Amino acid sequence: MQNSSVSEKDIFIEVIEKYKRVRRQSEILCEPLLKEDFNLQAMPQVSPTKWHLAHTSWFFETFLLCEFMAGYKAHHPLYEKLFNSYYVAINTPFPRAERGLLSRPTIHEVYEYRRAVDDSIIKFLSHVTVSKQSVVASRIELGLNHEQQHQELILTDIKYNFSRNPLRPAYCKKSVFKEKKTAERGFEWIEHKAGVTHMGASTTNGFCFDNETPHHRVLIETFCIADRLINNAEYLEFIEAGAYQRSEFWLADGWQKCQEGGWQAPLYWQRIDGRWHEFTLYGLQLLNPCEPVCHVSFYEADAYARWQNSRLPTEAEWERAAKLLPVEGHFICDGVLHPRAACANGSGPRQMFGDVWEWTGSAYAAYPGFITPSGAIGEYNAKFMSNQMVLRGGSCISEREHLRATYRNFFYPEDRWQFSGIRLARSKSHAHHG
Repeated sequence: MQNSSVSEKDIFIEVIEKYKRVRRQSEILCEPLLKEDFNLQAMPQVSPTKWHLAHTSWFFETFLLCEFMAGYKAHHPLYEKLFNSYYVAINTPFPRAERGLLSRPTIHEVYEYRRAVDDSIIKFLSHVTVSKQSVVASRIELGLNHEQQHQELILTDIKYNFSRNPLRPAYCKKSVFKEKKTAERGFEWIEHKAGVTHMGASTTNGFCFDNETPHHRVLIETFCIADRLINNAEYLEFIEAGAYQRSEFWLADGWQKCQEGGWQAPLYWQRIDGRWHEFTLYGLQLLNPCEPVCHVSFYEADAYARWQNSRLPTEAEWERAAKLLPVEGHFICDGVLHPRAACANGSGPRQMFGDVWEWTGSAYAAYPGFITPSGAIGEYNAKFMSNQMVLRGGSCISEREHLRATYRNFFYPEDRWQFSGIRLARSKSHAHHG
C-alpha cells in the first residue's frame, strides 16, 4: 500500500509543479500594482484584479476540492457567491457590474484565500487515489488553462482601468527592445486551394477546450489570406479617408455602435498636438506606424476589410492557414506587453500566433456534433455560443503554451478592450498584392 501511495504521488509531481508555476504567474503579474489598483472596475465588462485572483481560486475550490476532496470545508461560506462568475447551477453569482464594490474581502484576505486553496490542492494532489487520477488530472488542466485566460484578463482589464485615469498611469516601465520604425512593405496574399479540410481539436492530442471539438470536416473554397497583420499606418489611411463617417463600409449594428460611442479611431488612440499617441501598459506612447493595429472591435475590423475590398477570414480559413505552423510569435514570455511590427524577412504567413487576437468573420457557434458537458462545468463555454464572434491566434499577453491552431476565443462584436486586430482575406478572384 505504501508503494502504491508513492507511485500515485510520483505521477502527480509534474502536475503539482505546473500548478505552482501557473498560480505564481498570476501573482507576478500583480507585482507592479499598488493596493489601490486592485479594486478598479471602470466598466461592467472588466473586473477588478482582486476579483480575478479570487475567482481563479474559487474555480479550483469549487470544481476540485469541494467535488473530490473528502471532508473539505469551503474557505468562506459567501465566497461561493461573491467569486462565482456565471455558473448559475452552483449559485446565483454576485452581479458582474458591481464587482468593484467589493472592498472586502481585502487584497490581503484574497491572497490568504489563494494560499489556503493552494495548500489544499497540493495536499489533495499528493494523495489522489487511482480511481480519481484521470478525472482529477483533466480538471486540474482545465483549471490551469482557465487561470491563464484570467491572466490575460488581468492585463487587459487593468489597462482599460488605467486608461480612464487622466494621469495615464503606466502598469510598468517599458521593456528595452529595438523598435522597428521603418516602413513595412505591402502585405502579400497567400493562396489556399479549395478542398475538404479537417477542423477542430482531437481529444487524443493533449488538452483542448470543449468548444474546439469535435474534430470534423469542412469544405473550403479557394481563398487568399494576407501574410501579415494590418498595421497602424494602414489603419490610419482608413481613418484619414473619413471611413468612420461613411456608413457604406459598416454593418448596421456597427454603424450604430460607432455613432453611439463616438468612435473616431481604435480604443486608446489619442491625437495630441497633431500627432497620434496610443495608451499602452507602459503609459501614453507615440504611435508606431509599423506595429499591428490593436484594440479594434469586430465592427471596425469588418469595416476596414470592406474599405480594402476584402473581408475577414472565416475561422475555418484561418485554421487551415495556421494548423501546419509552429506556435511561434510574440507572447508574454518575451516581456514586451505590446504588439510588435512584423518581421520583414522570410516568406509565408507571419504573426499568425501572438501580437494580437485576429477577428474572423465567423459567429461563435457549436461545431457539428458538439455535446455540452454535463453538470455545472458544461457552462464554461457552451452557453455563450450566441451573438459573439470568433478570434484566433493569441496576443502579446498570451502564454505560448496556452495556444494552438484550434483555439477559439470569442467576444461580442462591439468589444474593443481586448488585444484584437485585423488580418485580411479574399476569394481568389479578388486577390492581388497589397
